[in-house]
Order: sequence, then C-alpha cells, then structure tokens
Amino acid sequence: MTVVDTPPTTLREATIPPDGMYEGARVLRRLPEGWEERPYERFEIVPLGRVIGAEIRGLDLSRPLEPALREELNRALLEWKVLFFRAQHLTSEQQRGFARNWGELETNPLLAAGSSEDVVRFDKASGATPTFENIWHTDVTFRTRPALGAVLQLREVPPVGGDTMWADMAAAYDNLPADVKERVDGATAVHDVIPGFVRFYGPERLAPFQEMFPPVEHPVVRTHPETGRRMLFVNTSFTTRITGMEREESDRLLSFLCRQAHVPEYQVRFHWQPGDIAFWDNRATQHYAVNDYAPHRRVAERVAIEGDRPF
Repeated sequence: MTVVDTPPTTLREATIPPDGMYEGARVLRRLPEGWEERPYERFEIVPLGRVIGAEIRGLDLSRPLEPALREELNRALLEWKVLFFRAQHLTSEQQRGFARNWGELETNPLLAAGSSEDVVRFDKASGATPTFENIWHTDVTFRTRPALGAVLQLREVPPVGGDTMWADMAAAYDNLPADVKERVDGATAVHDVIPGFVRFYGPERLAPFQEMFPPVEHPVVRTHPETGRRMLFVNTSFTTRITGMEREESDRLLSFLCRQAHVPEYQVRFHWQPGDIAFWDNRATQHYAVNDYAPHRRVAERVAIEGDRPF
C-alpha cells in the first residue's frame, strides 16, 4: 500500500513590514471619470507612457499661439500631465512668451536667474554641487499658491545621462489602499521652504526667506481645479508633517505617501536633446532630475507659471 503525504494546510507565521509596496494589479487611469476623449486636430501627439507623458509634433513654439491652439494644448496638458517638444531652441524671451499663455510668471529668489528674474538657470558644470536633483518633488509647494506649471528647456546636454522623470500623482492616489484614503481625505499637511534648501544653503542665506515664506498648510489630497481629479499633494522636499498627528505617526504616513511617486507604472522618463522643451502640470505631478552625468555639464533654463491655492 502506497502512502501519499498530504501537504500542510496551514502556512508558517510570517510578518510583512507595515506600509510596504507590494506587487499586484494597479489602476492605470489616465483620464478623469466621465472625461470625453477627442482627437487632436492641430498637432500630432505621441504617447511616451501609459498614464503620463506625450511628445507633441508639428508645432513651432516660437510663434504666437492662436486661442484654439492654446486650448487644445491645454487639453493635452490636462490629459497627459507633461508635454515634450523636440528641438525648439527658443530664446529666453520666446520661452517666457510661451509660458505666459497660461498665466503670469513667478520668480524664485532662491535660485540662480538667467536672462531675467523670472528665468531660472541650472548650470551644472563639472564638480558642481548636485543641488535640486536626485529627489522626487513638486515645485514650490512652500508657497501659498504653488506654481501651476513650468516650462523647462535644455541648453546644453551631457553625452550620457541627465534625464528627467515625472510621476502622475492622480494615479498614485487612485492606488492607495482604502484605509489610507480614509486617513488622508480631508487631512492637511505643513509645507516649509527650509527643508528643501537647507541641504545647499547656510543659515545666513536662508534666514531672510523665513519671513517671506512662512510655513503653509495644503490638503494632503488636492483637487485639480480644471479636471476635478483627486491627487496626492505631499513631497519629500517641502512637506514636514501632517496636521494633528503625533510626529511618529505623521512621519510614517508621509514616508508611505511620498514613496508612491517611486512606482514605475506612474512614471515617464525623458532623454533630452539640445533645444528640447518640457511643459508640465505642477499641480498633478512630481518630478526627479537624474544626476548621473558627471563630469559633464548640463545647462537648463526654466520658467514657472503662477498657480492657485490648493483645495
């Protein structure tokens, strides 16, 4: 008589670290619920990612935008969150003019200026300190009204490396566990200029800006003012704590929320060539400038567009 061993019906005890990032299906919804998807009539669009990032072809951004073209580009921005335009080679004035189609430009006194105070210049030569890179963040959330968006142009590109990545924070919110959504819906968090810049500047440089930019509170989950989409709105550079929580609980939850930007399914990565333009919705994304090009030089110029108060 043959005896067949019966496999055990119980598993050994195993402990999974809390707040982990686990495998499994993800919701990858590019458009808001009920959004009508229509073809683009004035340019060609080439998707670069599943939920975020598209290249726009057939436009010369040095020319003024007609209202209908501006509206169609704005729809593309809302639908794809970051738009790429190859080989535009705009002057600083032309770059500013394009950005002004979406509002007034803002200045940032903490960053090096280019041709004017509302043009920021990132000139990373050999041996330069890798500032404002290698971290996922949303620009200037320490402001009461963080930027609507930004237009970045690469003037000089290293022979290898120097890519930029963007993450869709609506997709990040969609995929939060239900219990986490319950904790963060309606919550607010404190954003502060100091943590984002103290890594590079000493107290003498930063002290004058403490009164100019006092800490502000924003929703942990903001609503997009044009699409109505819900999006995570915390980031490693400027968000310091969740209001009303003990420090340990706040730190743990913020760490989990900020890690959502690291999920590849929510990302697009762009490899630059000289004269390329990226235009992103700062309300809906985080981005990460990859510093992997030393000892080569990388030069970029950026203009930012004034935004509204998150709600």
